[in-house]
Amino acid sequence: MYLHVRRLFIIFVIDTWGGGNFIEDLDSSFLSEVEQIKRFIMMFLLSHDMQFGLQHPNFSFDYNGHDTSQMVDSLKNLVAKAENAGFDSFWVMDHFHQIPIVGKKEEPMLESWTTLSVLAGITSKIKLGTLMTGIIYRHPSVLAKIGATFDVLSKGRLFMGIGAAWNQEESLAYGIPFPSAKERLLRLEETIQIIRKMWTDEPAATFNGKYYQISNAYCNPKPIQRPSPPIMVGGSGERHTLKIVAKYADACNLFGSTETVKRKLNILNEHCKTVGRDYDSILKTKLGIIVIDDEEETAKKRVQQVTKGMPEEQIREFAIYGTSEDVLNQIEVLEEVGIQYLIVDLEPSRELEELEQFADNIIKKIS
Repeated sequence: MYLHVRRLFIIFVIDTWGGGNFIEDLDSSFLSEVEQIKRFIMMFLLSHDMQFGLQHPNFSFDYNGHDTSQMVDSLKNLVAKAENAGFDSFWVMDHFHQIPIVGKKEEPMLESWTTLSVLAGITSKIKLGTLMTGIIYRHPSVLAKIGATFDVLSKGRLFMGIGAAWNQEESLAYGIPFPSAKERLLRLEETIQIIRKMWTDEPAATFNGKYYQISNAYCNPKPIQRPSPPIMVGGSGERHTLKIVAKYADACNLFGSTETVKRKLNILNEHCKTVGRDYDSILKTKLGIIVIDDEEETAKKRVQQVTKGMPEEQIREFAIYGTSEDVLNQIEVLEEVGIQYLIVDLEPSRELEELEQFADNIIKKIS
């Protein structure tokens, strides 16, 4: 047995780092074993990197009737279970109206930073963040101050998610100007620079940009995390957003199937080469809906309900579903193409049950 495994490992090494002619001479049945052990070794080498976050985008199931005082207890229970189950982070959306893929715009939506501040006081380990803070909703200097304060009061647990914002309907409803996509992306670049400067420059920060200016702005106390809390940029626009990631971000956050993610990461890598950034210094994260069921067909029906009847080809861009083994295999493939951190949305009507199932069948097996 030892010699057989040793032979498989030697062939794996030759196949991975060269020696194609030698591999071609082997019989197909033995090659299948080579492929299996090759996949096992690759997953063993990669598995220590994968971490998980939980996003809570739907507050409609956090209370009964009209008693919204139940919401804080529901959230406390959820985030405590996530922390104990091995999730590295907990996220809420930065929206004022509910978004279409989740529910109707009039459904409950708590303000993100206020919510996170409450959750920081009832947790001790789990990182907390917004997915994503829309940069048009708050002036960059104020956002930097909010983030620094949060990091101090949470004892260094801020994971800053930020993006150019996309929801024109809610912005106009709240009387917030909604510039063009080009301008919002330019504002995003300036916002990240201001936040970094306010978190690191001593004794005060100054910045003169096209859209934002600050002069001798003090941010005291500074964040606990040094040199600063991580900044994750959301979005996967290939020409502009991923270039912003390459220039300024600690992490990216992508949607998409394995094929889509692989293409986006290749583009990010090219942007990194262009701007002189170490591609490996960027944490690669993905957001995805997770539906697990003992029966694959039942899981498919449930994910169709969650995604509001979205066509199958689109569902594959947003969701990972099937039996526990199916979901685990899909996550492993994502890890193989470069994803290091998966943030999951679970079915809102059965979130606690799904959290425990995901922790037992996925986190404990892959971490």
